[in-house]
Amino acid sequence: MIMKIGEKIKELRISESLSQAQLAKNIGVSQKAIDYWERSVNEPKASYIIALVRFFNLSFDEFFADID
Repeated sequence: MIMKIGEKIKELRISESLSQAQLAKNIGVSQKAIDYWERSVNEPKASYIIALVRFFNLSFDEFFADID
C-alpha cells in the first residue's frame, strides 16, 4: 500500500504503542509537530527523518519503501 509520510509515521508510532507526545520527546520535537506530520499539514525536515529512522531502528529503504 502506498502511503504519505505522515501515515507512515503514525503507523510506526502506533505499532510501538507510543503517544504523539512520547514520540516527540524521543526525537526532539513538539507534539504539535508530530500531529502536523501525521495529518500531512507539513512534512518533517531531513534531520527529523533521520531521527525517526534511528528511533524506529529502520534503514532508509525500509522507511521509504511504501511512501509515495
